[in-house]
Amino acid sequence: MRTPIAVTIAGSDSGGGAGIQADLKTFSALGVYGASVIAALTAQNTRGVTAIHDVPPAFIAAQIDAVFSDLAVGAVKIGMLSQPDAIRTVADGLAQYRQTNVVLDPVMVAASGDRLLAPEAIAVLRTILIPRALVVTPNLPEAAAILETAVATSESEMREQGERILALGCRAVLVKGGHASGAESVDLLVEPNAVARLAAGRVATSNTHGTGCTLSSAIAAGLAKGLDLAESVREAKAYVTAAIAASDRLSIGKGHGPVHHFHRWW
Repeated sequence: MRTPIAVTIAGSDSGGGAGIQADLKTFSALGVYGASVIAALTAQNTRGVTAIHDVPPAFIAAQIDAVFSDLAVGAVKIGMLSQPDAIRTVADGLAQYRQTNVVLDPVMVAASGDRLLAPEAIAVLRTILIPRALVVTPNLPEAAAILETAVATSESEMREQGERILALGCRAVLVKGGHASGAESVDLLVEPNAVARLAAGRVATSNTHGTGCTLSSAIAAGLAKGLDLAESVREAKAYVTAAIAASDRLSIGKGHGPVHHFHRWW
């Protein structure tokens, strides 16, 4: 029996709630073996990011070679890539190892408001990495930044922005509505010939650190297990919603705490 394997290419969160740490927790919670390529180090906790140390592109490439030359990778989640050269290196690695189940979370700003992506990197992300993705998972501010437009304020605007990102070359876009208001948190999965609406009741909690990382890695976990994209997204949405709902069972830090990745077991 083949062991499902997913790889996260992202930044490390020293506080453990987002980034590489959240991704590996999510893979484990969903029954997938997780490996990692660390693209940046952050000095970070629940209250914010105090420093970022970028991993040299040559060492990112060395990690990619080590992991993909040995492991039978079923899906790749890509998170924080803060510099243009890091983005180019990852794109080259995806091409070299023929990875197609790629979930791209265009991490630009932390939940605390700290910027995680250099402004000059956005154009490189748009032209080099987005076309290699099976699905891109921007939240509302990220979708607006990719398109250099205003943040969507309605589902019709979310759909329109998703279609514009789709035109950049990816195969699907999941526009996440967690930053909107209302009783429901609505995401739209925009594909070339279909749009699916995924809604869940909004949870009243401040413990939302790492939700985007967790959702994108949960989608990758589904793909690694052989699910199709639509089913992977549905299952990921359900998992993250439950992890947010259970987050107040944890007492972590003095700021925005993490979601509860292991809510089914602890």
